[in-house]
Amino acid sequence: MQRILLVEDEDHLATALKLNLELEGFSVDVAPSGRRARELLVSPEPYDAIVLDVMLPDISGFQLCAKLREVGNFTPVLMLTARGTQEDRVLGLDSGADDYLVKPFAVTELLARLRSLLRRQSWDKKPAMASGLSFGNVVVDFDRHEVSVGGTPLRLTQLELDLLRYFAQNAGRVVGREELLEQVWKLRNYPNTRTVDNFVARLRKYFEPDAEVPRYFVSHRGSGYKFVP
Repeated sequence: MQRILLVEDEDHLATALKLNLELEGFSVDVAPSGRRARELLVSPEPYDAIVLDVMLPDISGFQLCAKLREVGNFTPVLMLTARGTQEDRVLGLDSGADDYLVKPFAVTELLARLRSLLRRQSWDKKPAMASGLSFGNVVVDFDRHEVSVGGTPLRLTQLELDLLRYFAQNAGRVVGREELLEQVWKLRNYPNTRTVDNFVARLRKYFEPDAEVPRYFVSHRGSGYKFVP
């Protein structure tokens, strides 16, 4: 049974979501605050995914997600918020969230997005999907979720690793921002492609000898990016 941590301070919404998730076969713990979420996350039995509300009484979901990533917790995060502006969506993804759902939403959509996150996580663990990648002084083991630069370990979020994997699978080909949003983020017809640019900038910062003059993640003006390992 897959374990879900639901971080939501609205009692009626938390109760309804917990019931629906349990009807789908998940084991669900509810945290009404960021503090309680942190207490549950130190449990020896890890969670498979986190459903995280942005507006919490003690800390924002953006801050909590960013702190989790900083300490090496890369559990998939589905962020919930009533703030639906493009800037807020970008902020949520940039804080380390894997997906973003705006209130009000249909429970069926939440379940579909959650299942998608869990599938992506399971694919990353399957030996059939395992592959290695090396370029420059970078070595990547997608199966183990291990990355090193010059022998120094580097932790990537699930989205960063998914993006790197997609680039590796399409090395030498110019990949458009819309394609990346659809294939990596599972977002169709999403109007703001700045999210892609932000994540590519992260990969350059991690892996390029000089991020200002990229060698591996090359821009093609008006078209997208080409990975040249």
